[in-house]
Amino acid sequence: MTAQRVLITGGASGIGHAMAMVFESAGAQVWVTDVDADALATCPADWGKACLDVTDEAAMATLYADIEKDWGGLDVLCANAGTSGPAANIEDMDLADWRRCVSVSLDGAFLAAKYAAPMMKRQKAGVMLVTSSTAGFFGYPRRLPYAAAKWALIGLKETLAMELGPHGIRVNALCPGAVEGPRMDGVIERESAVTGKSPEHIRKAYASGTSMQTWVTGNDIAEMAVFLASPQARFVSGQTIAVDGHTYNPDPAV
Repeated sequence: MTAQRVLITGGASGIGHAMAMVFESAGAQVWVTDVDADALATCPADWGKACLDVTDEAAMATLYADIEKDWGGLDVLCANAGTSGPAANIEDMDLADWRRCVSVSLDGAFLAAKYAAPMMKRQKAGVMLVTSSTAGFFGYPRRLPYAAAKWALIGLKETLAMELGPHGIRVNALCPGAVEGPRMDGVIERESAVTGKSPEHIRKAYASGTSMQTWVTGNDIAEMAVFLASPQARFVSGQTIAVDGHTYNPDPAV
């Protein structure tokens, strides 16, 4: 089997980095993007790398031109770039913070899919995975732009699956729960400041709000991504798949 050519946006840290590592261990060629040049510099030397903002269309067009030149096509897109956004009540939230959070997740996924689609259509095959969240199933108090963007990604996925399915392209959404790591550490600190609850209370509440009473890891998400991109999932498309231990209470402040 020819090695898959995999692009992962937001791939220098967190879930994206875990995806890149697991795809590579499965034999794939990996290309990652990130806005953090220092994080990109720590990635393996044999990965393709691009330091860019996924909301910059010119930069994204250049990225895909480079992929076309070096790889001649693309098999898997993981539209993973996102930002946790502000933690605040709506009346305390700045419009600029709202726009930035929504844009990185939603505009970034739109642009990634826009430029991947012609390449995959030409091949009559391909897989797109968008990283939503369990916040795409529920409301998420004090995280309004994040929840709105993650809900919107479900609609993006559903429509792309319908448009691109006739061309042999599968599209699914991954919905991580609370994932261990620095990003969620920051979220907890900001939620603590807004709610007055201790960080430890909020951390425990994230786990206790799931049936399995635990957090998940980036690798848990990455293993599902590799499966969904594999021939074993060849008829899995248009699906919204949670990897979260079954979240049933999304408000960690209660």
